[in-house]
Amino acid sequence: MKKPKVLYAIQGTGNGHIARARDLVPKFAQFLDLDVLISGNHCEVKLNHPVKYQMQGFGFYFGKNGGIDWRKTIRKNNIRKFISEILKFDINQYDYIINDFEPVSAWAGKLSGVPVINLSHQAAVIANESPKPKYKDYTGLAILKYYAPSQVSFGFHFKEYNETIQTPIIREEIRKIKPSSKNHFTVYLPAIGDRKIIKILNRVNTKASWEVFSKHTTEAYEVNSIRIFPINNEKFIESLASCRGIICGAGFESVAEACFLGKKILAIPMKGQYEQALNAAAIKDIGHKTLKSFRRKYISEINKWVISKTPAAINYPDNSYKVVNQVIWYAQNNIIDKNEAVLSGRYSFEQPVINAG
Repeated sequence: MKKPKVLYAIQGTGNGHIARARDLVPKFAQFLDLDVLISGNHCEVKLNHPVKYQMQGFGFYFGKNGGIDWRKTIRKNNIRKFISEILKFDINQYDYIINDFEPVSAWAGKLSGVPVINLSHQAAVIANESPKPKYKDYTGLAILKYYAPSQVSFGFHFKEYNETIQTPIIREEIRKIKPSSKNHFTVYLPAIGDRKIIKILNRVNTKASWEVFSKHTTEAYEVNSIRIFPINNEKFIESLASCRGIICGAGFESVAEACFLGKKILAIPMKGQYEQALNAAAIKDIGHKTLKSFRRKYISEINKWVISKTPAAINYPDNSYKVVNQVIWYAQNNIIDKNEAVLSGRYSFEQPVINAG
């Protein structure tokens, strides 16, 4: 008897997908014959599990003016290779795909009829029950729906807005931390250049220092009370754990971790990214502040945030096994049990989780 053969496919742009997979992949691997695929390589967090497939995929590149650098994105992505990866990938060896916003395996599965289970934050933000901004970006919504198509979706969000949405997976490194409050603020705005960040922070009225983590430098340096560091996972966690608050993009994982550690948050969504606009609406819903952009006109708002009260920490439970249980049991009941080979005894499966909640 053997376990179902499954591909876990991960988006490699940004750190959040990999950070979540670090916790989930080893747990899925306990119950499945699991291979891992990553497309793109634009993250600083490394997966603690063997990666069988490293694909180019179609990734996005941060600019320095608050949004995606579309010229660089188009220049760096080889469209022919991306299509070739989809068409040539031997996806039929798998019973199903668990997909965290990864396009190669999702489209290969769609074209070949291999079931794709969407397990991502993106699945949650487009749910009808999740908070929405005042405007609707139909292009952005289409990207969220069709960039990595699937048959069914399970998502992660700041709240359980419906029965298919779980609260964030908080990685083990963060759960072990005892947070403190030193006299600095942490800044992580990867789509804004160092010069612009320094110019704005120099005008903020505070005696606290700033620890800025930048994708645009390879060496640490200091300007007045502002320290700039290249991206480093361990250093960032240390800074976040001991800061008074964090200014960051309206991404998901960094905000969730800051909430868990009891840090006040000022979130600034990236320009032209509808997912971040959706996140900003949800960040307001959990009691934190957002700004439309990181510009001189908002310095007074930043000053108010610096002296504002910190919302209570959100004690997100460790729900990783609950997520694993939910996905595997869906697959068992809706995919595996409908396969004639399963009914003839090719596979065996035991309930993987006890007291998963």
